[in-house]
Amino acid sequence: MTDTSADLVILGGGSGGYACAFRAAELGLSVILIERDKLGGTCLHRGCIPTKALLHAAEVADLAREGDQFGVKSSLEGIDIAGVNSYKDGVVGQMFKGLQGLAKANKVTVVDGEGTFTAPNTVTVGGDRYTGTNVVLATGSYAKTLPGLEIGGRIITSDQAVNLDYVPESVVVLGGGVIGVEFASVWKSFGADVTIVEALPRLVPLEDEWASKQLERAFRKRGIKYKTGVKFTGATQTDSAVTVTLESGESFDADLLLVAVGRGPNSAGHGYEEAGVRMDRGFVLTDDKLRTNLPNVYAVGDLVPGLQLAHRGFQQGIFIAEVIGGLNPAPIDELGIPRVTYCRPEVASVGLTEAQAKEKYGNAETYVYSLGGNGKSQILKTSGGVKLVKAPDGPVVGVTMVGERVGELIGEAQLIYNWEAYPEDVAPLIHAHPTQTEAIGEAFLALAGKPLHVH
Repeated sequence: MTDTSADLVILGGGSGGYACAFRAAELGLSVILIERDKLGGTCLHRGCIPTKALLHAAEVADLAREGDQFGVKSSLEGIDIAGVNSYKDGVVGQMFKGLQGLAKANKVTVVDGEGTFTAPNTVTVGGDRYTGTNVVLATGSYAKTLPGLEIGGRIITSDQAVNLDYVPESVVVLGGGVIGVEFASVWKSFGADVTIVEALPRLVPLEDEWASKQLERAFRKRGIKYKTGVKFTGATQTDSAVTVTLESGESFDADLLLVAVGRGPNSAGHGYEEAGVRMDRGFVLTDDKLRTNLPNVYAVGDLVPGLQLAHRGFQQGIFIAEVIGGLNPAPIDELGIPRVTYCRPEVASVGLTEAQAKEKYGNAETYVYSLGGNGKSQILKTSGGVKLVKAPDGPVVGVTMVGERVGELIGEAQLIYNWEAYPEDVAPLIHAHPTQTEAIGEAFLALAGKPLHVH
């Protein structure tokens, strides 16, 4: 057994873990980063990056299929799934190589292996012990299933879906949240028959109800079927099909069942409870500085209750490094973290929904600007809009957008929210023409009492 010490030992090399490692190294700390799989974690290898590559391939397929509406004679001959996967894996591989280079450049010691945390400040990997003046727990999350629903064969999660080597003819997607609607969007673009089953009353149920209605309308137009407000009761499979049954008595036969019911904290088997880390339903509990109940032990990312987003973990990793480095950064406002669902059309939001604002303030002022009045959106042939939610006599506290490429607009929206801007603050800002960012500008002009391109 060897013993190695450092200023900081990090268990988990996903978005939160590696961001913490690189920022801590910049601040002059010695860092050991322990990862059992590959640097970059779920986001890079099984989540954000590969799924968005699939979504872009799906967009290209739709453009080829729909070229006539732009005066371009094109058609879709088919989906070369091996080619799609080669493109996807090439993107992932290039980014993985970049991360490895950054770890080396920052002089971060990367340890390959399964780590177990032992109090107060040690992580054991095989027969070796790594002790840190500070320890960060960053072991991420896993794809969940439902009690009694075993993953295998034709019943899969996003882990298997992202590397599927064929295009299914038909799919039932269990779960209408972010992961479910993104894969539904991909498979429909690739030519599959898709049905989404969501127990809650609407798709993307954590978003503003207006956004759900916009997305449902768009999915109906695309031929994506969905059943909301109905519970799943079971699934059986044969060599050739899977049969899904619902509480309503309905049943569906499909090639695949994608279980997209969320992600759980990857905390089991890492020694957290045995070491005395305070937990709740598998999540590691922290204060607003991401400190656990153990001295100099922090937790980051999907392991901590809250939004399960790679960029949240990334920013939390930077925050922890700066806390340890003595910089006293401001705590992260969870509501100020932008959220994007990358289906077609996209849904992007930051801050409060209308319902949340009314619950918090008793009332809220709202305004919706339709992309029908936005020139670039008409060029792209996308519909949707920008919804603003304003506190009574206060700033704008929520922005929700639906439409193609609106995820690229969320940067300005999150600046507006985190700035605590009033409509009058944003209305004078100049937005380039013709761009979709003008839709944000027009929405704020209208809310400031001077609407222009509004019918």
